[in-house]
Amino acid sequence: MKERKKGRTKSLAAGRPPTVRKPKSISRKATKTLINSHHILEKKKAQAVARGDRAAEAAIDAEIAALGGIEKYQQASLQGQRLDRGGDSSRILMEWLHPIDLNLLSSTEPRLRMLEVGALSTMNACSRSGIFDMERIDLNSQSDGILQQDFMKRPLPKDDSERFDIISLSLVLNFVPDATGRGEMLLRTLQFLKQPGTQCLSTLREFFPSLFMVLPAPCVTNSRYMDEAHMESIMNALGYVKTQNKITQKLVYYLWVRKSSLQSPMRSFKKAEIRSGHSRNNFAVVLPGSSN
Repeated sequence: MKERKKGRTKSLAAGRPPTVRKPKSISRKATKTLINSHHILEKKKAQAVARGDRAAEAAIDAEIAALGGIEKYQQASLQGQRLDRGGDSSRILMEWLHPIDLNLLSSTEPRLRMLEVGALSTMNACSRSGIFDMERIDLNSQSDGILQQDFMKRPLPKDDSERFDIISLSLVLNFVPDATGRGEMLLRTLQFLKQPGTQCLSTLREFFPSLFMVLPAPCVTNSRYMDEAHMESIMNALGYVKTQNKITQKLVYYLWVRKSSLQSPMRSFKKAEIRSGHSRNNFAVVLPGSSN
């Protein structure tokens, strides 16, 4: 009698039901294509909503669903946070905060409060640092530690105890589908940040209250309506001063410290061409301004 051949020992992962298997890794090219497609469709949807064209809105929703919806978009974004894809953007923030005595910060009471908008993970560098009391929100939460919430609909703080020392908008502003909405988001950050000069430790006033912002580099380097100087003018009008920035081939990182109150009357910023050329993108930020 022939001996029965021994089969290969299967790993435990092979026996797991499909619902708990890790999603397949997405290639760099597929990740970029998926994210870009979502951004384009969200922009078209916002235009359809503005026109009141419900048929177009429904058709675009179907296209977004066919791409896998917001869940697939977030999976692609999470792929981008892997170390072999450029890594976690909050590592740059922690490098910029390195001059501060982090041991002092971790023992400070009350601890610094951070609001991370568009959070994808509870294990990024700022979460692991131990110096922040973190609040994380996202439109479509994928983790127990992330509240499902729209920043633009978040209840306003009742007092300073509900405000934050720093807000993170990492690859969030570019996902807002229109220029006016981006301006409204930047304005809204002021309502959630503490007032400038309220830090009891003088060393902290250099860094807080602040806005950590990350954008795809072409939003600033290749836009018809935006460049570095124009971005700085907009942020200065909001009372922010650029204390750190870094530009890579793919991303631009900023640390904007809130140094003063909103300008009054506030200067308006319209969608005006800065660069010409067919290869430019249309990223813009519009602020309506105000009168006395």
